Amino acid sequence: MTHKLTVMLVDDHAVVRVGFKLLLQSTPDIEVVAEAASGEEACQLYTEKFPDVVVMDIAMTGMGGLEAIRRLTTKHKEVCVLALSAHEDISHPLRALQAGAMGYLSKRSAPEVLIDAIRAVIKGQRYIDAQIAQRLAMQSIRGEETPVEKLSAREFEVFAQLARGQTVAQISETLNVSSSTVGTHLYNIKQKLGLSNQAEMTLLAVRHGLISVSD
Repeated sequence: MTHKLTVMLVDDHAVVRVGFKLLLQSTPDIEVVAEAASGEEACQLYTEKFPDVVVMDIAMTGMGGLEAIRRLTTKHKEVCVLALSAHEDISHPLRALQAGAMGYLSKRSAPEVLIDAIRAVIKGQRYIDAQIAQRLAMQSIRGEETPVEKLSAREFEVFAQLARGQTVAQISETLNVSSSTVGTHLYNIKQKLGLSNQAEMTLLAVRHGLISVSD
């Protein structure tokens, strides 16, 4: 019997996980072996199931997808992550790939695209949503840069969580760093982006498509 590709779904919305699971389970060569509702749970479950591919939502409460990707790829060199996001900005796919993801898809992609992407990344091939890839290419050609690209990887993670309304204490616990370290990142973020408070961060994040008002 042909070996099935095993997949772990990571998304903090149960309805989304159910939809993806139904789609993938209807595909003969793919099997969903685990589901996680957070980045923390994903890191724990990976060591129990060792799926071929981790389909990871980027924007989750608690530990975000970027931090989860970073931790998984640092600890497990063999891990294969396909990042997903409802947002179609340029910064998230760049950060996800830099963190170690093999591919990046918009949740608005057609169902068959997810299946194609899973089959591609398990072969070691990069897979990026066509529209996002085009925008990345155009940005590179034009030499454009969004303000948040000035931030380091950790600063970007802190910025995204602050923009979603997380407190310094919550971020400290999620990222497993001290509150003073988060405070230092916050200071650097404000300096680099010319911001003075959390409301301005949220506004900037919404303006550049990093979060939606429903986040």
